[in-house]
Amino acid sequence: MAIATLIAAGRLDDRLIDRALGRLRELDPAAAFAAWIDEGDAADLRYAGDIPAARWALDGLEGLDIVVQLDEPRWRKLFVADMDSTIIGQECIDELADYAGLNAQVADITELAMQGQLEFEGALRERVRLLAGMEEGTLKLCLDERVTLTSGARTLVQTMRAGGSTCLLVSGGFLAFATPVADMVGFDRVRANRLLVTGGKLSGEVAEPIVDADAKLNALIEVRDELGLSAADVLAVGDGANDRLMIEEAGLGVAYKAKPALTKVADAELRHHGLDALLWVQGVSRRDWFRG
Repeated sequence: MAIATLIAAGRLDDRLIDRALGRLRELDPAAAFAAWIDEGDAADLRYAGDIPAARWALDGLEGLDIVVQLDEPRWRKLFVADMDSTIIGQECIDELADYAGLNAQVADITELAMQGQLEFEGALRERVRLLAGMEEGTLKLCLDERVTLTSGARTLVQTMRAGGSTCLLVSGGFLAFATPVADMVGFDRVRANRLLVTGGKLSGEVAEPIVDADAKLNALIEVRDELGLSAADVLAVGDGANDRLMIEEAGLGVAYKAKPALTKVADAELRHHGLDALLWVQGVSRRDWFRG
């Protein structure tokens, strides 16, 4: 059996549920309402049939985020997340470039890389070279002035940690941002690139090895195997082409307000809600969400 979770916070009603059921019943006449996770916010529908076909059938229901998956395992024991434009609302390298008056130039390269139109490592090195000579203290200034957490990120991670899951932050960005962000949100592991500094200024180089799409994938596999988990136990979320490999490897790979290069390979997409909606996806009611 499979579950289709419908999410429309504050707006989910019988009309929307019936519309979704009508589409599912074209695939499985016995498809039925299963349960409210939180009445008016999120509910599960149950059906038997092909999961990709159900995803296609339910796609495009206006204002709804819909996640279709097997009914087991519902709770994921490993959560892997990208940082920039996923756990935080910014691309840190673009924000840094703004302090040097280079935002437009760097942001254009970032966009092409996230769309999958530029090779990531080369694009990263090109952008970092443009930052050569920047005072190291600008990193902390940028973190304090520009970086904001995505809605629901902390609630999601803290709730998963409280439930015994391991949470890994993997970023093609920089440890100078990823480490404090991981601490703020509650991740217990972090992987990211290290900017090289000489004489208190950025050298324009990045330390080896580069954390790119392959490194993100390898980090997921390494931690998964260390914990003795299966692919089905892993939930991963990201937004760009650099996240594609880890999203494909995860048992449930979610694209968060993502580029087309990622949405076309992800198992699901969050377009309308914060990251805490992934707790509904795992069957967790609001009353059990971490609120500290």
